[in-house]
Amino acid sequence: MAAPVGPKKVKRYSNEFKIQAVQLANHPEIQTQDVAHALDIHPFMLSKWKKDYREGRLKPAAAGLSLPKVLRVPKADLEKRTLRRQVKQLEAKVQARREVRALQRKLAALEVEHDLLKKAIRFNIERRRRSSSS
Repeated sequence: MAAPVGPKKVKRYSNEFKIQAVQLANHPEIQTQDVAHALDIHPFMLSKWKKDYREGRLKPAAAGLSLPKVLRVPKADLEKRTLRRQVKQLEAKVQARREVRALQRKLAALEVEHDLLKKAIRFNIERRRRSSSS
């Protein structure tokens, strides 16, 4: 027996469901793909909901909607994580600058060496010319 032909049924989700899904996906320890898989929705749909939520097009009807207590992260922990992430980024930048300075010093030394070798080659060529002509 063939599959029924006709318009595909589109599932509609409530704003509350969308907002809770977005809040779960925005949790720092939970990936968007995992939330989408658990809720049996496509990750692109969840990403669209996240975008709508960020841009204010998706607003909660009731003010009491929030993540379950188990999934809430204290603000102090979030601030610490943010600061740690910023410190790591700054340390990486400092390390990169150190490497750049070391490479610049090495380049300067190699340029001096190259110039000296060019002068030595020219000197030897001139010396050979003088000795072969006399």
